[in-house]
Amino acid sequence: MSEGVGTFRMVPEEEQELHCQMERLTTKDHGPVFGRCSQLPRHTLQKAKDELNEREETRSEMVQELQELVREQAATGEELAQAVAERVQGRDSTFFLRFIRARKFDVKRAYELLRGYVNFRLQYPELFDSLSLEAVRCTIEAGYPGVLSSRDKYGRVVMLFNIENWDCEEITFDEILQAYCFILEKLLDNEETQINGFCIIENFKGFTMQQAAGLRPSDLRKMVDMLQDSFPARFKAIHFIHQPWYFTTTYNVVKPFLKSKLLQRVFIHGDDLSGFFREVDEDILPADFGGSLPKYDGKVIAEQLFGPRTQAEDTAF
Repeated sequence: MSEGVGTFRMVPEEEQELHCQMERLTTKDHGPVFGRCSQLPRHTLQKAKDELNEREETRSEMVQELQELVREQAATGEELAQAVAERVQGRDSTFFLRFIRARKFDVKRAYELLRGYVNFRLQYPELFDSLSLEAVRCTIEAGYPGVLSSRDKYGRVVMLFNIENWDCEEITFDEILQAYCFILEKLLDNEETQINGFCIIENFKGFTMQQAAGLRPSDLRKMVDMLQDSFPARFKAIHFIHQPWYFTTTYNVVKPFLKSKLLQRVFIHGDDLSGFFREVDEDILPADFGGSLPKYDGKVIAEQLFGPRTQAEDTAF
């Protein structure tokens, strides 16, 4: 009678070293947030292998499978499938790869995400049709939302939202979501961001009852839809800080819309930020988010996204 034999894989010494390095990464071990990634760090390639099942030798094959699935589904005549095929026409392999990465190299799930991506744009045309880049820039300059110029220690892009001075009559909820969508599209060109994902920090200090009353359930649902199955993005953590007691009412409206996976990644800290600072280092955060850097300046980030304004633009009324 033969003995049962378990599977055993020898881990190469180089891979062991990378895993050790990954346990003590700092913000300095990652590439820039803005622009395309010229070369992925070795530890990020290892992370893609460990967490996303990515293999260099099968990458092109997976992209071809997804492209073929798009064509096959469109041929069925189903309306959304045809819209997907039309939307991706002319897109190169790097576009398809971001969807495959977001679904851990499962081609069928990547296609479902692609359907969600297109359906979100069809469901909420007000966020995409007749979009004014100047209006989007102004919203980002105002800090709605913000983006840190450094990644966190996990290599994630950190997005910020400070609700205290938000006037919904001056900048509408849709305008904020337009800015979010623009930033996500722009930053997902970077392969390091595709692999490491995003962390969102929501500062609810100064959140007024008037602001709470002005948040419509339909708007909150739209925001949740943006975060779930509508972008090839890995949203790894959402932190709420300094929220008042009546924030619970707003959160209870949102909570039923959240799938369990995203719900597990929502952290509500209140004024005790000890757990928050274990996850996000103070030295990359602006002062208005409890960090050691100067107060957040949206104009600096807008320049990274759009380029510098001309002097005529700066002085125009």
